[in-house]
Amino acid sequence: MSSKTLCITADLYEYMLSVSLREPDVLRELRAETAHDEKANMQISPEQGQFMGLLVKLLGAERTLDIGVYTGYSSLCIGLALPQGGRVVACDVNREWTDIARRYWRKAGVEEKIELRLAPARQTLEHLLERGPQTFDFAFIDADKINYDTYYEYCLQLIRPGGLIAIDNVLWDGAVADSAINDAETVAIRALNRKIHADPRVEISLVPIADGLGLVRKI
Repeated sequence: MSSKTLCITADLYEYMLSVSLREPDVLRELRAETAHDEKANMQISPEQGQFMGLLVKLLGAERTLDIGVYTGYSSLCIGLALPQGGRVVACDVNREWTDIARRYWRKAGVEEKIELRLAPARQTLEHLLERGPQTFDFAFIDADKINYDTYYEYCLQLIRPGGLIAIDNVLWDGAVADSAINDAETVAIRALNRKIHADPRVEISLVPIADGLGLVRKI
């Protein structure tokens, strides 16, 4: 019988954070401010942000993409993990949310590392690709789910061999495993999960952290 991933209870989750999370004050403050927004559930969890920062350091990444900024938590985690001279190209369309992001990037001293592109992500990725493929080390996809496949394909072209793509919400609160749920977003995530599983261009792991984080290493 195969073993299953441990079911995290509320008490065990709190214990896990107590012995593993090292969240800087600036990130904690950003989470607290974002919690007042009606869309606050879009923000990644602190343990996921810390995990992605670790991945960025392990990769030795210098050029990164953040597709879907919201109030800037993921960009800030990546920016803090990057070396001096490192760069995050951050893609979003909402000025109100990204104004909050800019304020915290500035407070954390990483504003110069983060280049915000206020435009549809597809447009930004197309422009970046025109400059040349395989120029990024790491990408994080956490934007509109309907276009996840499009962002994935652009990232595969923009990421260097050995680079990493991290895709958020791939478990979609369990909806992907429920055949009775077939709204457009669920269908899009479900289809991308299957596509990645069969994709010979990459090596993969789906990590059950937060709402599911798909890790894709370009071969």
